[in-house]
Amino acid sequence: MSKKEVFEQNLEKEKTPVPGGPFLIQMLFKEPVIMPDKNKMTAVLEKHIGPVECFGHDEKMAGFAALEHTAEFKEGKAPVQLMVMGCNQFEGKGFDTFLISQMWDCQEDRERILQECKYQVVAVDMLAAALPALERANLDADFLDALAQLYPTCEAFYFQNCGKLFLAEDVRSHQFQGPNRFINFGVNVRFFNIQGTEDMVVDTLGMDTLFLPDLQYHFHGMDPNWVVNHAYSLASYILANDNPIENGETVDGVENGQLSQKLQWKCQYEDALIQPFRGVLDINMGPYAAGER
Repeated sequence: MSKKEVFEQNLEKEKTPVPGGPFLIQMLFKEPVIMPDKNKMTAVLEKHIGPVECFGHDEKMAGFAALEHTAEFKEGKAPVQLMVMGCNQFEGKGFDTFLISQMWDCQEDRERILQECKYQVVAVDMLAAALPALERANLDADFLDALAQLYPTCEAFYFQNCGKLFLAEDVRSHQFQGPNRFINFGVNVRFFNIQGTEDMVVDTLGMDTLFLPDLQYHFHGMDPNWVVNHAYSLASYILANDNPIENGETVDGVENGQLSQKLQWKCQYEDALIQPFRGVLDINMGPYAAGER
Protein backbone atom coordinates (compact mmCIF):
# COMPACT_ATOMS: atom_id res chain seq x y z
CA MET A 1 0.00 0.00 0.00
CA SER A 2 1.45 3.33 -1.02
CA LYS A 3 0.46 6.55 0.68
CA LYS A 4 1.62 8.45 -2.43
CA GLU A 5 -1.17 6.96 -4.51
CA VAL A 6 -4.15 9.26 -4.98
CA PHE A 7 -7.65 7.98 -5.70
CA GLU A 8 -10.45 10.04 -7.17
CA GLN A 9 -13.80 8.98 -5.79
CA ASN A 10 -17.03 9.95 -7.54
CA LEU A 11 -19.46 10.30 -4.65
CA GLU A 12 -22.36 10.96 -7.02
CA LYS A 13 -22.06 7.44 -8.45
CA GLU A 14 -21.21 5.61 -5.24
CA LYS A 15 -24.14 3.67 -3.83
CA THR A 16 -24.69 3.98 -0.10
CA PRO A 17 -25.00 0.51 1.47
CA VAL A 18 -28.27 -0.15 3.23
CA PRO A 19 -27.68 -0.88 6.95
CA GLY A 20 -28.64 -4.45 7.67
CA GLY A 21 -29.06 -5.26 3.99
CA PRO A 22 -28.51 -8.74 2.55
CA PHE A 23 -24.95 -10.09 2.53
CA LEU A 24 -24.35 -10.59 -1.17
CA ILE A 25 -21.65 -12.92 -2.53
CA GLN A 26 -20.73 -13.05 -6.22
CA MET A 27 -18.83 -16.15 -7.33
CA LEU A 28 -16.99 -15.50 -10.60
CA PHE A 29 -16.28 -18.10 -13.29
CA LYS A 30 -14.53 -18.31 -16.65
CA GLU A 31 -17.05 -20.89 -17.91
CA PRO A 32 -20.75 -21.37 -17.13
CA VAL A 33 -21.68 -23.77 -14.31
CA ILE A 34 -24.83 -25.69 -13.44
CA MET A 35 -26.65 -25.68 -10.12
CA PRO A 36 -25.26 -28.45 -7.87
CA ASP A 37 -27.51 -31.39 -7.10
CA LYS A 38 -30.10 -30.78 -4.37
CA ASN A 39 -28.84 -33.59 -2.15
CA LYS A 40 -25.24 -32.46 -2.52
CA MET A 41 -26.13 -28.87 -1.65
CA THR A 42 -28.07 -30.02 1.39
CA ALA A 43 -25.21 -32.22 2.62
CA VAL A 44 -22.54 -29.53 2.19
CA LEU A 45 -24.65 -26.80 3.78
CA GLU A 46 -25.46 -29.03 6.77
CA LYS A 47 -21.76 -29.82 7.17
CA HIS A 48 -20.92 -26.13 7.57
CA ILE A 49 -24.13 -24.57 8.90
CA GLY A 50 -26.16 -27.26 10.64
CA PRO A 51 -29.67 -28.48 9.81
CA VAL A 52 -31.21 -26.94 6.70
CA GLU A 53 -34.44 -27.46 4.81
CA CYS A 54 -34.61 -27.01 1.04
CA PHE A 55 -37.73 -25.09 -0.01
CA GLY A 56 -36.88 -24.75 -3.69
CA HIS A 57 -34.37 -26.12 -6.18
CA ASP A 58 -34.10 -25.80 -9.94
CA GLU A 59 -31.64 -24.41 -12.49
CA LYS A 60 -32.62 -20.82 -11.66
CA MET A 61 -32.59 -20.81 -7.86
CA ALA A 62 -31.96 -22.94 -4.78
CA GLY A 63 -33.30 -21.89 -1.40
CA PHE A 64 -32.55 -23.32 2.04
CA ALA A 65 -33.87 -22.49 5.50
CA ALA A 66 -31.12 -22.45 8.16
CA LEU A 67 -33.14 -24.11 10.90
CA GLU A 68 -30.84 -23.22 13.81
CA HIS A 69 -30.86 -19.50 12.98
CA THR A 70 -34.25 -17.96 13.72
CA ALA A 71 -35.19 -14.38 12.88
CA GLU A 72 -37.79 -12.86 15.19
CA PHE A 73 -40.28 -10.24 13.99
CA LYS A 74 -43.42 -8.67 15.40
CA GLU A 75 -45.45 -10.98 13.21
CA GLY A 76 -43.63 -14.10 14.41
CA LYS A 77 -40.48 -16.14 13.86
CA ALA A 78 -38.90 -17.64 10.76
CA PRO A 79 -35.59 -19.32 9.95
CA VAL A 80 -33.03 -17.34 7.96
CA GLN A 81 -33.04 -18.18 4.27
CA LEU A 82 -29.94 -18.84 2.19
CA MET A 83 -30.42 -18.34 -1.55
CA VAL A 84 -28.20 -19.40 -4.45
CA MET A 85 -29.08 -18.13 -7.92
CA GLY A 86 -28.45 -19.86 -11.21
CA CYS A 87 -25.45 -18.96 -13.34
CA ASN A 88 -25.71 -15.80 -15.45
CA GLN A 89 -23.42 -13.40 -17.25
CA PHE A 90 -20.93 -11.17 -15.44
CA GLU A 91 -19.50 -7.93 -16.78
CA GLY A 92 -16.30 -6.87 -15.05
CA LYS A 93 -16.18 -3.64 -17.02
CA GLY A 94 -18.90 -2.30 -14.72
CA PHE A 95 -16.35 -1.70 -11.95
CA ASP A 96 -14.94 1.83 -11.85
CA THR A 97 -11.33 2.74 -11.12
CA PHE A 98 -11.96 3.61 -7.48
CA LEU A 99 -13.65 0.29 -6.67
CA ILE A 100 -10.85 -1.63 -8.35
CA SER A 101 -8.19 0.38 -6.51
CA GLN A 102 -9.62 -0.75 -3.16
CA MET A 103 -9.41 -4.47 -3.97
CA TRP A 104 -6.25 -4.81 -1.85
CA ASP A 105 -6.47 -8.57 -1.36
CA CYS A 106 -6.21 -9.33 -5.07
CA GLN A 107 -3.96 -6.60 -6.47
CA GLU A 108 -1.97 -8.75 -8.89
CA ASP A 109 -5.00 -10.59 -10.27
CA ARG A 110 -7.91 -8.17 -9.97
CA GLU A 111 -7.80 -6.76 -13.52
CA ARG A 112 -7.28 -10.22 -15.02
CA ILE A 113 -10.21 -11.63 -13.06
CA LEU A 114 -12.55 -8.84 -14.09
CA GLN A 115 -11.56 -9.37 -17.74
CA GLU A 116 -11.51 -13.17 -17.89
CA CYS A 117 -14.55 -14.03 -15.75
CA LYS A 118 -17.70 -13.87 -17.88
CA TYR A 119 -20.11 -15.71 -15.58
CA GLN A 120 -21.32 -15.43 -12.01
CA VAL A 121 -23.38 -17.20 -9.38
CA VAL A 122 -24.92 -14.92 -6.77
CA ALA A 123 -25.64 -16.08 -3.22
CA VAL A 124 -27.39 -14.08 -0.53
CA ASP A 125 -28.84 -14.36 2.97
CA MET A 126 -32.46 -13.32 3.60
CA LEU A 127 -34.12 -12.29 6.88
CA ALA A 128 -30.67 -12.37 8.51
CA ALA A 129 -30.79 -8.71 9.55
CA ALA A 130 -32.92 -9.76 12.53
CA LEU A 131 -30.12 -11.93 13.95
CA PRO A 132 -27.61 -10.69 16.55
CA ALA A 133 -24.54 -9.31 14.79
CA LEU A 134 -22.11 -12.07 15.76
CA GLU A 135 -24.59 -14.86 14.95
CA ARG A 136 -25.18 -13.41 11.51
CA ALA A 137 -21.46 -12.91 10.92
CA ASN A 138 -20.74 -16.55 11.79
CA LEU A 139 -23.63 -17.79 9.64
CA ASP A 140 -22.46 -15.81 6.63
CA ALA A 141 -18.90 -17.07 7.11
CA ASP A 142 -20.19 -20.65 7.29
CA PHE A 143 -22.28 -20.07 4.16
CA LEU A 144 -19.18 -18.81 2.36
CA ASP A 145 -17.21 -21.93 3.32
CA ALA A 146 -20.03 -24.10 1.99
CA LEU A 147 -20.17 -22.21 -1.30
CA ALA A 148 -16.41 -22.53 -1.77
CA GLN A 149 -16.80 -26.30 -1.49
CA LEU A 150 -19.89 -26.50 -3.72
CA TYR A 151 -18.31 -24.58 -6.60
CA PRO A 152 -14.78 -25.96 -7.18
CA THR A 153 -14.38 -24.15 -10.53
CA CYS A 154 -15.03 -20.73 -9.00
CA GLU A 155 -12.18 -18.36 -9.94
CA ALA A 156 -12.86 -15.56 -7.45
CA PHE A 157 -15.29 -14.23 -4.87
CA TYR A 158 -16.53 -10.64 -4.88
CA PHE A 159 -18.28 -9.29 -1.78
CA GLN A 160 -20.58 -6.51 -2.92
CA ASN A 161 -21.28 -5.08 0.55
CA CYS A 162 -17.65 -4.11 1.08
CA GLY A 163 -16.04 -4.21 -2.38
CA LYS A 164 -13.52 -6.96 -1.64
CA LEU A 165 -12.25 -9.38 -4.27
CA PHE A 166 -10.48 -12.66 -3.42
CA LEU A 167 -9.05 -15.50 -5.43
CA ALA A 168 -11.19 -18.57 -4.72
CA GLU A 169 -8.15 -20.53 -3.56
CA ASP A 170 -7.55 -17.92 -0.85
CA VAL A 171 -11.12 -18.32 0.36
CA ARG A 172 -10.86 -22.11 0.44
CA SER A 173 -7.53 -22.14 2.27
CA HIS A 174 -8.18 -19.40 4.83
CA GLN A 175 -7.30 -20.06 8.47
CA PHE A 176 -9.31 -17.27 10.09
CA GLN A 177 -11.18 -18.03 13.30
CA GLY A 178 -14.05 -16.41 15.19
CA PRO A 179 -15.14 -12.87 14.22
CA ASN A 180 -12.12 -12.49 11.95
CA ARG A 181 -13.76 -14.83 9.43
CA PHE A 182 -16.42 -12.23 8.65
CA ILE A 183 -14.11 -9.24 9.11
CA ASN A 184 -11.60 -10.62 6.62
CA PHE A 185 -14.14 -11.18 3.83
CA GLY A 186 -17.10 -8.96 4.72
CA VAL A 187 -15.33 -5.75 5.78
CA ASN A 188 -12.98 -3.71 3.60
CA VAL A 189 -10.50 -1.23 5.04
CA ARG A 190 -10.08 1.40 2.35
CA PHE A 191 -7.28 3.95 1.96
CA PHE A 192 -7.02 7.12 -0.09
CA ASN A 193 -5.38 10.53 -0.08
CA ILE A 194 -7.13 13.88 0.08
CA GLN A 195 -6.00 15.40 -3.20
CA GLY A 196 -4.02 18.62 -2.86
CA THR A 197 -3.12 17.97 0.80
CA GLU A 198 -0.89 15.69 2.87
CA ASP A 199 -3.96 14.27 4.58
CA MET A 200 -4.98 10.62 4.29
CA VAL A 201 -8.16 8.75 5.11
CA VAL A 202 -8.65 5.15 6.19
CA ASP A 203 -12.17 3.87 6.65
CA THR A 204 -14.10 0.61 6.78
CA LEU A 205 -16.97 -0.55 4.62
CA GLY A 206 -19.23 -3.47 5.52
CA MET A 207 -19.77 -3.23 9.28
CA ASP A 208 -23.16 -1.62 8.72
CA THR A 209 -24.39 -4.89 7.21
CA LEU A 210 -24.42 -6.09 10.83
CA PHE A 211 -25.89 -2.81 12.17
CA LEU A 212 -22.45 -1.97 13.58
CA PRO A 213 -20.53 1.29 13.04
CA ASP A 214 -18.01 1.65 10.28
CA LEU A 215 -14.75 3.34 11.25
CA GLN A 216 -13.13 6.49 9.92
CA TYR A 217 -9.60 7.85 10.44
CA HIS A 218 -8.23 11.20 9.18
CA PHE A 219 -4.46 11.68 9.56
CA HIS A 220 -1.09 12.54 8.10
CA GLY A 221 2.55 11.94 9.02
CA MET A 222 1.89 8.30 9.85
CA ASP A 223 2.36 4.98 8.04
CA PRO A 224 -1.13 4.17 6.67
CA ASN A 225 -0.47 0.44 7.06
CA TRP A 226 -0.42 0.95 10.83
CA VAL A 227 -3.86 2.57 10.63
CA VAL A 228 -5.22 -0.17 8.35
CA ASN A 229 -4.13 -2.85 10.83
CA HIS A 230 -5.65 -0.85 13.69
CA ALA A 231 -8.96 -0.60 11.81
CA TYR A 232 -9.14 -4.36 11.23
CA SER A 233 -8.34 -5.06 14.89
CA LEU A 234 -10.87 -2.54 16.17
CA ALA A 235 -13.58 -3.80 13.81
CA SER A 236 -13.01 -7.37 15.04
CA TYR A 237 -13.18 -6.20 18.66
CA ILE A 238 -16.45 -4.33 18.02
CA LEU A 239 -18.03 -7.40 16.41
CA ALA A 240 -16.82 -9.85 19.06
CA ASN A 241 -18.08 -7.67 21.92
CA ASP A 242 -21.32 -6.28 20.48
CA ASN A 243 -19.89 -2.77 20.11
CA PRO A 244 -19.08 -1.81 23.71
CA ILE A 245 -17.54 1.56 22.74
CA GLU A 246 -19.51 4.60 23.86
CA ASN A 247 -19.30 8.07 22.38
CA GLY A 248 -16.26 9.90 23.78
CA GLU A 249 -14.44 6.79 25.03
CA THR A 250 -10.89 6.03 23.95
CA VAL A 251 -9.06 3.05 22.47
CA ASP A 252 -5.37 2.21 22.44
CA GLY A 253 -3.60 3.98 19.58
CA VAL A 254 -0.61 2.93 17.51
CA GLU A 255 2.97 4.03 18.00
CA ASN A 256 5.82 2.67 15.87
CA GLY A 257 3.46 0.08 14.43
CA GLN A 258 2.41 -1.35 17.81
CA LEU A 259 -0.64 -0.83 20.00
CA SER A 260 0.20 1.52 22.83
CA GLN A 261 -1.79 2.18 25.99
CA LYS A 262 0.16 5.43 26.36
CA LEU A 263 -1.42 6.76 23.17
CA GLN A 264 -5.20 6.99 23.49
CA TRP A 265 -7.41 7.79 20.49
CA LYS A 266 -10.84 9.27 21.18
CA CYS A 267 -13.93 7.75 19.53
CA GLN A 268 -16.79 9.91 18.36
CA TYR A 269 -19.98 8.88 16.59
CA GLU A 270 -21.13 10.87 13.59
CA ASP A 271 -24.41 10.82 11.72
CA ALA A 272 -25.69 8.28 14.23
CA LEU A 273 -29.06 6.72 13.50
CA ILE A 274 -31.48 5.15 15.93
CA GLN A 275 -30.23 2.14 17.88
CA PRO A 276 -28.87 -0.40 17.36
CA PHE A 277 -27.10 1.13 14.37
CA ARG A 278 -24.59 3.70 15.60
CA GLY A 279 -23.51 5.37 12.35
CA VAL A 280 -19.83 6.13 11.71
CA LEU A 281 -17.26 5.90 14.50
CA ASP A 282 -14.66 8.62 13.91
CA ILE A 283 -11.26 8.02 15.53
CA ASN A 284 -9.55 11.18 16.78
CA MET A 285 -5.86 10.33 16.58
CA GLY A 286 -4.50 13.25 18.57
CA PRO A 287 -1.13 14.46 17.23
CA TYR A 288 -1.53 12.26 14.15
CA ALA A 289 -4.89 13.77 13.24
CA ALA A 290 -5.16 15.65 9.97
CA GLY A 291 -4.62 19.35 10.37
CA GLU A 292 -2.44 19.01 13.46
CA ARG A 293 1.36 19.15 13.62
